[in-house]
Amino acid sequence: METRLLDILVCPVCKGRLQVNADKTELICRADRLAFPVRDGIPVMLEPEARVLTESELPAA
Repeated sequence: METRLLDILVCPVCKGRLQVNADKTELICRADRLAFPVRDGIPVMLEPEARVLTESELPAA
């Protein structure tokens, strides 16, 4: 995922910053504990498509 794209994308729920997970298949919102999928290089920024993260899955700050 391009850094420029990550700079302008925000969480659709809280409008907070997103992080890319280690294998670059999800965008993570720490505030809402949601992971939005990245499919074929395209982020799917729909709340119903996101999965809820457990405490152990949250990336370090």
